[in-house]
Amino acid sequence: MSTEPLRFDTKIAVLLREDLETWQRLNVTAFLVSGLGTEVPEVIGEPYEDADGVPYLPMFRQPVLVFEGTKETLTAAHARVLSRSLPRAVFTGDLFTTGNDRDNRAAVRAVPTDDLDLVGLAVYGPRNAVDKVLKGARMHP
Repeated sequence: MSTEPLRFDTKIAVLLREDLETWQRLNVTAFLVSGLGTEVPEVIGEPYEDADGVPYLPMFRQPVLVFEGTKETLTAAHARVLSRSLPRAVFTGDLFTTGNDRDNRAAVRAVPTDDLDLVGLAVYGPRNAVDKVLKGARMHP
């Protein structure tokens, strides 16, 4: 078994709007990354097991980097992720007022792309492409 640190040529990143409250940041991040695992199965590692043989669900095989930025930064990142056709998930401000998946999807579907009130974006792809999408964002404190 190798003890060398693993380096990934891909990146999983979440960009949050800087004006969100703490509970919103956590909620949005959890929702956003759930979408990546379902559409991009290679981001999921192997299941876990403790020393007593109790199994646990698999998780991402690599870190999730969390960034923050202004509404303008998020809008620009969204345009760049679309132009690069990278796997992505969005969370809009409207989703804070819905209470289920059906209403969430309807809330996003009701708004044209350029008018989405983006509060969060998750993206997966080659490191340099994700870095370009996140230009202007800063690491979450």
